[in-house]
Amino acid sequence: MFVTDYMLMSFEKPIQILVAEDDEDDKLLILKAFERTLPKEKVTCVEDGEALLKYLKRTPPYDDLEKYPKPDIILLDLNMPRKDGREALAEIKSSDELKSIPVIIFTTSNSADDIRITYKMGSSSFITKPGSFEELVKVTEEIENYWSKTVLLPG
Repeated sequence: MFVTDYMLMSFEKPIQILVAEDDEDDKLLILKAFERTLPKEKVTCVEDGEALLKYLKRTPPYDDLEKYPKPDIILLDLNMPRKDGREALAEIKSSDELKSIPVIIFTTSNSADDIRITYKMGSSSFITKPGSFEELVKVTEEIENYWSKTVLLPG
């Protein structure tokens, strides 16, 4: 069976991305990189794993669904204060309401242990943050293309 152009067009949609990142400079660079492919309102940031879980569970101040839409994917830094990415990932993947949201580990780590452990915990991808803004733009374009044009996401 061949996929028609109509099917491909109906398959493509802008994705809602939630970024959990504690470093302000990294957060600004990630937002700037995504601006090239996604409208600003399609990327939301929280500062750590604790805020991420409040957002996902609709706990104030994140209880306004219009202002804080449900994410299609999560970009999760591992090393954050209060609740790190590993703890947040464990909570997300143990929740029946949240575990179907794909979680992309997006961190400075390239540790084989971090990669193995986070995949075992249920992460969908592991990406080491690139060293330059140009490389970051390429990575964000690949993320957007893959998650909005290639795969089907849960509704």
